[in-house]
Amino acid sequence: MEYTDHYDSPVGGIVLASDGETLTGLWFDDSKHRPAEPGQPAEDGTLPVLEETKQWLDTYFSGRDPGFVPRLGIRATAFRKTVWEILLTIPYGKTVTYGEVAARAAKQMRLSRMSAQAVGGAVGHNPIALIIPCHRVIGADGGLTGYGGGIERKRMLLEMESRE
Repeated sequence: MEYTDHYDSPVGGIVLASDGETLTGLWFDDSKHRPAEPGQPAEDGTLPVLEETKQWLDTYFSGRDPGFVPRLGIRATAFRKTVWEILLTIPYGKTVTYGEVAARAAKQMRLSRMSAQAVGGAVGHNPIALIIPCHRVIGADGGLTGYGGGIERKRMLLEMESRE
């Protein structure tokens, strides 16, 4: 069974989803790829993983690196999992390009090369925003290309992280 909860952040409302043990989703209310109805409301916010996620969000939105990752339940193809695991290694306050992620993914998957556009598709379908930091992936020219939560929100998140 899927459970949901809600978090009010400085950059908009956030829906949290869990299978009861792991965090399976984190979307802004207006995200492009947010499921219409991700699950049942968690009773009294009592799921430990959702409480841990809210602590992560509280720390993050206070302008600090949370220093931990809640237990994640990533359900995806091997390719998308590889890309999202690479995103988890991007340090707080830093950015990487789609091309850099593509090169790392190709190396991990033992391929000679990988398309930055293919990586962009995986990044764009990240179901656990912020924690899997897809907002830290930028274009080769340093531009803020694509973000399911909106380019303005991406800019705000990167500015907030650069203040630490």
